[in-house]
Amino acid sequence: MLLRRIRDGDQNAFIELLGRNRGPAWSVCLRITGNCDDAEDAFQEAIASAWQSIDHFRGESRFSTWLFRIAANAALAVVRQRGPTPVCGPETACAWADPGDRVAEAQRVQDALLKLPGVFRCALVLRIYGDFSYHEIAVHEGIPVQTVKSRISRARVMMASFLGPADEPAV
Repeated sequence: MLLRRIRDGDQNAFIELLGRNRGPAWSVCLRITGNCDDAEDAFQEAIASAWQSIDHFRGESRFSTWLFRIAANAALAVVRQRGPTPVCGPETACAWADPGDRVAEAQRVQDALLKLPGVFRCALVLRIYGDFSYHEIAVHEGIPVQTVKSRISRARVMMASFLGPADEPAV
């Protein structure tokens, strides 16, 4: 079992398990921080924290859920420490940025996410990119499930107003 090997100190087993969840965890960091440099800092902190606290993972949830929670906390800590900063644009593209024709649309969505107040952005990112359940978000944020639902609903309305009509060309 991979987890047993990790708890025995096998770094290769940890790298293997982390590799399965790297993209979504990075995405959580990027969507919360809003820029590549801060996301990289948060992601590195999340990896270090996960390695150091692997003995605390009880297996009551998926490893990915546990890792995304650590990543979200690390990203929120970076945002609190540095404050919001500009997103990476085409001239400063992230090494792991969304590829292909979807880059422009992804940038529009990222810009809209950055306009959301932090509590709404965090709830929406955890739900969409972290695949957290409402209950998992409530536990993570220390709030009632109904508040999570309200925040996500309000975030979606704000996102829709920021993005404009679906047929509007990306700017």
